[in-house]
Amino acid sequence: MIRKALLYIGPILAVLLFSAALWVLHHELKTYRYDDIVAAFRALPVDRTIYAAALTLLSYAAMAGYDVLAVRYIRNPLAFGRIVFASVVSYALSNNIGISILSASAARYRIYSAWGVTAAEVTKILAFIIVTFWLGFFTVCGAVLVPGGLSVPPALHLPFQSLRPLGVIFIIFVCAYAAGCAVRKMPLKIRGLEFSLPSLRLALSQISISSIDWIFAASVLYMLLPSGVLSFPAYLAVYMIAQLAGLISHVPGGLGVFESVIMLFLSPLLPASSVMASLAAYRAVYYLLPLAGGIAMLGVHETILARKKVKKAAEALTRWVSFVVPHIFALTTFLGGALLLFSGATPAVRGRLEFLREILPLPVLELSHLLGSLAGAAMVLLARGIQKRLDAAYFMTLVLLASGAVFSLLKGLDYEEAAILAFMFGLMLPSRRYFYRKASLFRESFTPGWIGAIILIIGASVWIGFFSYKHVEYSGELWWRFAFFADAPRFLRATVAVLSLAVIVAIAKLLSPASVDISLPDSAGMERALGIIRKSTDTSAYLALLRDKSLIFSDSGNAFIMYGVEGRSAVAMGDPVGEKDETIDLIWRFHEKCERSGNWTVFYEIGDERLPFYIDVGLSVIKIGEEGRTPLGSFSLEGGERKEMRHILHKMEREGITFDIILPERIPSVLPEMRAVSDAWLREKNTREKGFSLGFYDEYYLRQCPAALVRAQGRTVAFANIWTGAQKEELSIDLMRYLPDAPRSVMDYLFIQLMLWGRQEGYQWFNLGMAPFSGFEDRSFAPLWQKLGAFIFRHGEHFYNFQGIRQYKEKFGPQWNAKYIASPGGVALPMILVNIASLVSRGLKGVLAK
Repeated sequence: MIRKALLYIGPILAVLLFSAALWVLHHELKTYRYDDIVAAFRALPVDRTIYAAALTLLSYAAMAGYDVLAVRYIRNPLAFGRIVFASVVSYALSNNIGISILSASAARYRIYSAWGVTAAEVTKILAFIIVTFWLGFFTVCGAVLVPGGLSVPPALHLPFQSLRPLGVIFIIFVCAYAAGCAVRKMPLKIRGLEFSLPSLRLALSQISISSIDWIFAASVLYMLLPSGVLSFPAYLAVYMIAQLAGLISHVPGGLGVFESVIMLFLSPLLPASSVMASLAAYRAVYYLLPLAGGIAMLGVHETILARKKVKKAAEALTRWVSFVVPHIFALTTFLGGALLLFSGATPAVRGRLEFLREILPLPVLELSHLLGSLAGAAMVLLARGIQKRLDAAYFMTLVLLASGAVFSLLKGLDYEEAAILAFMFGLMLPSRRYFYRKASLFRESFTPGWIGAIILIIGASVWIGFFSYKHVEYSGELWWRFAFFADAPRFLRATVAVLSLAVIVAIAKLLSPASVDISLPDSAGMERALGIIRKSTDTSAYLALLRDKSLIFSDSGNAFIMYGVEGRSAVAMGDPVGEKDETIDLIWRFHEKCERSGNWTVFYEIGDERLPFYIDVGLSVIKIGEEGRTPLGSFSLEGGERKEMRHILHKMEREGITFDIILPERIPSVLPEMRAVSDAWLREKNTREKGFSLGFYDEYYLRQCPAALVRAQGRTVAFANIWTGAQKEELSIDLMRYLPDAPRSVMDYLFIQLMLWGRQEGYQWFNLGMAPFSGFEDRSFAPLWQKLGAFIFRHGEHFYNFQGIRQYKEKFGPQWNAKYIASPGGVALPMILVNIASLVSRGLKGVLAK
């Protein structure tokens, strides 16, 4: 509960600060009208707007320098063009979402990891960029605050009047960092990762490039403000303080908070309407134009790669493009919705309304205005579904974009707005492949951040509407007034409709289930699962019949995920079982349930077929071993390599050892014999039953599939239960047990006979199971996890026979396929591995003891 409560602190703080910022703006603009701001905006000189755009390009070029220095810091030979591309795309997206450095982490991780940069290196890149970001901020702030001259506005009600002490603290921090880089040579250890301080030369480069970036960014707004009123150093101090307030607020892009601080400082010197117009232009030039450019860069890059048809490059691109594209479209959908909401809250251009009055009936205009605002609210709400790749959200967004463009023309001839929405429609239309989830829109959850963003945008539209029509005297008649030039009544009716839609959606979400269900399936659930298992080609699906895992079924009941919960880890065993199209949605549903309940999402022992979908939901994938599968079509006992197998087979036959396949209907009659063998095996090994990813003796479980029995003089001395895949794709075994006095090599004999029987029955593969930590590389530039796995594989014989398992299975001539774990990764990974071990061993006691 505490964890879940903490998730809401940031968004709640953002909403409160945003509300305070709106109050400040309302106070500062109380003597101005909406028309005054529009007039000031249109009066902005075109040449200064062009200069501001040029300064924006220079600022983004300087930000690319952050990444160039960071890659040089980790000594990675990544191409310069790739570094710049990753930087520009990340900043274009993140500057519009929130804190520009921290919110770019996910995008950078996806892009850099697809180009071979390890997770540890990406972490160091991000840390280096964050430090560079703040070094420049502290340097510029200190340089403009220490000389003094900037007084704190009384409206802020702060206990100090001068910001000079803050500037001194900033300068001391920068000097201490530079001194530390010059003196300290030993690396710093933070949460298990080692960070070496850069050289003094590199540290000075960090300070320089970041300071230049901040100066360029500030110059963009300065160029848009009326000239000759404020010196650039004095203005720069105001800009930096406003940015600090925006960064602290956690409001996306500092929206509202940044503007309110600028207004407080500059309104005594400049008309508030002019300042507000310059701030609006600044948002468009510095934030929205780079966002459009970043989207265009992605599109051009993908088109070029598609034309070249280089498979390997395309696969690498898909790993991160498929991740970032839905996020970009989620942002553009959200902004498109905001555009419609803001448009519905502001007066239409009178000249355009006069033109429409000649050709359009009044009811069409009224209805278009109402539906346009509702379409905007729906797009703001649908943006979450776009981020989650829902096909229904994709199609509905396309419809809303197209209809929104039409409504924009019909409600006020807003052709600029219609062109933007049509452009978004054109970008989104060919991107159908990124939205593959066939899930219910009403089941999707909203994170605290999304809830806060929706509240902010709807609240802002309401404030803009009341500000725009504050000169209109309110009366009850406004609600029922219908006329071509009655903008205020249309705004009031649209506001009620939008708020009603938001309340309906909020109530629906409150009534939806949230927590991860950890109850075990009942008999009906097991019957449903058994029907799916019978149709699955993956034999590991039989693990669901152990009844020690919870099940999540797809809506149609044709697929399921089996999982267990230990500590904070909700661990799905293997890939989802069933129809592929439905298993993709199950991955998302399981992940969202884990997010809502505060659990880590983990998929254990998964194959490589669905890896892109695990990456799409934001999980990190690492290899944990290899699974061996022997092709039965070519398996035989002929040749010198199989001489030992022929010897075992003939020896057992001479000693009267027999092999028998027991079909499920005959299993109950042999269960007492199997129980006796199992109990004796457990006593001999001095161990207890495992679970989760390993079978245990359970009569219900054993009755569901065939068994192989080995008998000596009519007495059962060994057995194994058999997993049979659909369409005779593969054959495997799980529970393998034998008596202490069973003939030597009885397990070899059982494997040989099963493979011969499987080949005779027409099965294609015999699955030998996984060899943990097998196939890991131990090269100089291999990732840390690969090196650790290779070390455990070579030297872990005191704890587990890793090499022995691989060597034993190797003699059956298998083909090896990698197995992975998908999880949050990072510092959470060690605890996740402990949780998995606890699930398999049925408690931490089983991990430490047999």
